[in-house]
Amino acid sequence: MSHIAAFDAAFARCPLIAILRGVKPDEVEGIGEELVAAGFTLIEVPLNSPDPLESIARLAERLQGRAVVGAGTVLSVQDVAAVAAVGGTMIISPNTNVDVIAASAEAGLVSLPGFATPSEGFAALVAGATALKLFPAEAASPAVLKAMRAVLPASTRVLPVGGIAPETMAVWRDAGAAGFGLGSALYHAGLSAEAVGTRARSFIAALED
Repeated sequence: MSHIAAFDAAFARCPLIAILRGVKPDEVEGIGEELVAAGFTLIEVPLNSPDPLESIARLAERLQGRAVVGAGTVLSVQDVAAVAAVGGTMIISPNTNVDVIAASAEAGLVSLPGFATPSEGFAALVAGATALKLFPAEAASPAVLKAMRAVLPASTRVLPVGGIAPETMAVWRDAGAAGFGLGSALYHAGLSAEAVGTRARSFIAALED
C-alpha cells in the first residue's frame, strides 16, 4: 500500500490529526498507544519539539499498521528528507511552500500544507498537496471556509487547525471541514498519556455525534 493510500484509509477511519507539539521521545510511545486506543489513526510530531526525529522514529515503529505518523512544522526540503529517513510519511507545514509540497509529492509522501487564502490553496494543490490545512483557524471562520469550499475542487479535503475543541467541530464540519488538526486542546507538553487518552476520547465522541 502506498503512503497516500495508507493515509486515505486512516483518514476514512478517523479524520483527526493529533498534534504532539513539545512531546519527548521517552513519553511519545505511551501517548501514541493512548491515542490509538481512543480511535486516532493520524499522529504528527512538530519539528520544533525536543528531538522530534527520534519521537517520529519510535512512533512509526511502534504503531506500524495502526497509525500514520509524520512531522509538523516542516519548513524545508531537507526536513522532508530527514522525516522520511526515520519512517515519517506525513509532511505537515504551517505555510504554503511549493518546494516542500513538491518534494513530498515526488517522494510519495502525504503533503498537508497550511493555507489561509484561495490563492495559497490552489498553489498548494497544483504543487501536489494531498489535502489542505486551514491555518490558523482562529483567523478564519466556518463562513470563510464555506466560501473557500465554493471555489476549491469538490474533492479537496480541508482541515481547520488552531483552536479546535470538541464542541466547535460540528459548525466547522457543516461548513465543509473534512477533518481537523488538534493541538493544545488534545495535548500540551507535560500532559500525561492517560490525560491525553481522556481528551482523545472526548474528541472521538464529538466526532461521532
